[in-house]
Amino acid sequence: MVRLLIAEDAQDVAEGIVFGVRMMWPDCQVVVAADGRAALAAFVESRPDIVVLDVSMPPPDGFEVCQRIRELSDVPILMLTVRDDTLDKVRALDLGADDYVTKPFEPLELLARLRALLRRQTGRSLPLSRAITVGDVTLDPATRDVRMRDVRIALTSSEFRLLAALMRDAGSVVPHQALLREIWGDEYSGDIQSLKVYIRRLRQKLGDDLKQPHHIQSDWGVGYRFSGSQRP
Repeated sequence: MVRLLIAEDAQDVAEGIVFGVRMMWPDCQVVVAADGRAALAAFVESRPDIVVLDVSMPPPDGFEVCQRIRELSDVPILMLTVRDDTLDKVRALDLGADDYVTKPFEPLELLARLRALLRRQTGRSLPLSRAITVGDVTLDPATRDVRMRDVRIALTSSEFRLLAALMRDAGSVVPHQALLREIWGDEYSGDIQSLKVYIRRLRQKLGDDLKQPHHIQSDWGVGYRFSGSQRP
């Protein structure tokens, strides 16, 4: 059974999402919140499997709610906004959102993106079948545990999959398109900007200097390579 939290102050939009979800997942448990405070309270109480957040809902807004949820959970988050602004999209991804849809949107597209998020979270096999250590980083797909020099690193589901894909082919350049297709699916194969945001987040969590990264190195215009060398 899927548990979905929708935080959206526009009643017609919320009702449209609920109707579509009911058609797709008849047994889905749906909770609707009309502002940020109600959304945070509902998240703690219902522990949803997936969250839809409106950026511009009454305070705290979607950005702040996303950030606060990320402090508690790696649950998939899709954000909605009326602004088709690249900076807003980058900000949402930086705060931990997994996807971003601009209003007005096609209901079928939104539902497809929700399905993709759930598939990434629970239904898709990881590229590694056992724990692997590359340099000072160890990743275990069975426990979803990542450690660097025995210190645990907290990653979201998408960050974990991206790191697993890079570590599987450590030392080799993995092309942008290959990473996008493998981690997010064919519908995201052209979204290089989102990939850059996730790479930056991974570098920060691994303690890399963003100007001279040690673990995740760029091959400009081609892809990224995970280094197997020990950091000094």
